[in-house]
Amino acid sequence: MIDHLTLTAANYEKSKAFYAQALAPLGYLLLKEFGDDVAGFGVGDRLDFWLANGSAATRPVFHLAFAAKERAQVDAFHAAALAAGGRDNGKPGTREGRPPNDYCAFVLDPDGQNIEAVCRGLG
Repeated sequence: MIDHLTLTAANYEKSKAFYAQALAPLGYLLLKEFGDDVAGFGVGDRLDFWLANGSAATRPVFHLAFAAKERAQVDAFHAAALAAGGRDNGKPGTREGRPPNDYCAFVLDPDGQNIEAVCRGLG
């Protein structure tokens, strides 16, 4: 079980704004900041995604997936991420080779990280 994950962002402010907007449809909020260097996101009081200021994005992080409770959240995540400056890397839908109830969408964040929202059911 993974407790939390931290990504390093080349442009901290831009990435912080991107994730605040892109993850809002999944219930994530910016819950804590330490100065101008670290931001903690989570749902409720559970901080499980952190963003740190750095001179270059950490590599390699090829794929980070966030859980969605329903398909509408996946759609909203994709739209919010694109509106926040992300680049489309896979429109919302099902995918060949994955379970038929998996509904997901992919975007590239400001540092080119592949970010997914996935609903594993018919919700």
